[in-house]
Amino acid sequence: MSHDTGQWEATATSHGAAEDPEWSRLSPRLLLVNLSMLAGPLALFAVTVALTGANLQALISLGSLLIVFLVITGISTMRLLTTRFRVTAERVELRSGLLFRSRRSVPIDRVRSVDVEAKPVHRLFGLASLRIGTGEQGASSRRLSLDGITRRQARRLRRLLIDRRGSGHATGQDQDVTIAEMDWAWLRYAPLTIWGVGSVFAAVGTAYRILHEMKVDPLELGVVKDIEDRFGSVPLWFGILVAVVITAVVGAAVSTATFVDAWTNYRLEREGVGIFRIRRGLLISRSVTIEERRLRGVELAEPMLLRWAGGATLSAIASGLSNSQENRSRCSLTPPVPRDEALRVAADVLAEEGSPTELTKLVRHSRAALRRRINRGLLVLAAVVAVPLGLGLWLTPVLVHTAWITALVGLPVVIVLANDAYRSLGHGIRDRYLVVRAGTFARRTVAVQRDGVIGWNISRSYFQRRSGLLTIGATTAGVGCHKVRDVSVGAGLAFAEEAVPRLLAPFIERVPRG
Repeated sequence: MSHDTGQWEATATSHGAAEDPEWSRLSPRLLLVNLSMLAGPLALFAVTVALTGANLQALISLGSLLIVFLVITGISTMRLLTTRFRVTAERVELRSGLLFRSRRSVPIDRVRSVDVEAKPVHRLFGLASLRIGTGEQGASSRRLSLDGITRRQARRLRRLLIDRRGSGHATGQDQDVTIAEMDWAWLRYAPLTIWGVGSVFAAVGTAYRILHEMKVDPLELGVVKDIEDRFGSVPLWFGILVAVVITAVVGAAVSTATFVDAWTNYRLEREGVGIFRIRRGLLISRSVTIEERRLRGVELAEPMLLRWAGGATLSAIASGLSNSQENRSRCSLTPPVPRDEALRVAADVLAEEGSPTELTKLVRHSRAALRRRINRGLLVLAAVVAVPLGLGLWLTPVLVHTAWITALVGLPVVIVLANDAYRSLGHGIRDRYLVVRAGTFARRTVAVQRDGVIGWNISRSYFQRRSGLLTIGATTAGVGCHKVRDVSVGAGLAFAEEAVPRLLAPFIERVPRG
């Protein structure tokens, strides 16, 4: 350990004993991480030469890629040499840059999140990245990242910031309360997502584009030619069926591998007083911290296939965690688990006897909401049918038959999905929570604290006005807007008034009867 690191540890543990602590550096091991970045393009270069020979266009493309990685390595090395950081009694300070110098400072009382992440190469050299967020919307520059400190430094700095922030107190490991931890029986839920299939198409598209840029025709490769010679005479319908089965199997395998990578070593625990910590990851190790006082509620998500299997996922709704997309990805409290387990975790995290997402009696929406869902489904079906119908009238009558068969099969599917979406709609109030549910392909039930609602967002499309419906959203500070979709005007306004009395009243014009 360098002299600067030792000095930082001394000042960190003194809790403000030194008024002006020394500046610390990133670990010198980061240089080895930077050099390892060149392994990827060099390996790709060797594989390309072995498969395609000395293709001039491929060599030029890979040479350009190698130069780009050399530049990135140089920039990363310069960051290692110029970056300094320190923690004072009141602020976290970071300075970096040689030609363009940057100096950032964040008050301790503005720190909203302290996360630790270690990528595979960083873990190989005993390093980690510490990310300190302030929770300001759209202010990425207010987020400090220390990429390339030792894991020991990361743990100590995280604890120091939590203690000085007043979010908790130092505790031993035996004092932490485990709420949930990995059960490998949950692996059965891993294939029940569409992300694996989507990643297969993305990987194939990316590979095709790369080969095309290198002037290599994938259809002319020896492996592809061999497959074409062996199976080129099979019927088209059989080839399509085999392709669908292979895509589904590969997609399920990718989803399972993603689950293993993301959730190995998973543990959700209440750390000390007022801190939740989620640790997980096989290749990339992550540790996310959520302050209990910033917890506004939970979201129970049930994608269709997972719902049919009796599973669900649970996420925290918490303020001060930057934009909504990042908030969603960082606040996953559980992997896909049995629904009862997700409800148990929700009740434990919210310190309630039961999860409000399950105990709240939801109000059903009017039948006009069902008609809207049927009409939208029919519009989508009409667009799908129009494609083969138009081509059939232009090219071949076979596609016309495909169009009417698609319409015949698709009509009951639309009706079933529309009814399922309608049954999913609901809203209600239980104690200090308002609860909203919607969705069919991914049903989401949100329970948000009523005292966290700072406003209502009301919208009405032309077709909603004709049906006497509106969409009303509960806006919460630093979290987002949770919408009650396609609710009747009277029921929606009454719900808003009951959930947060007098917040909406100044904006309502009452029409006298008679």
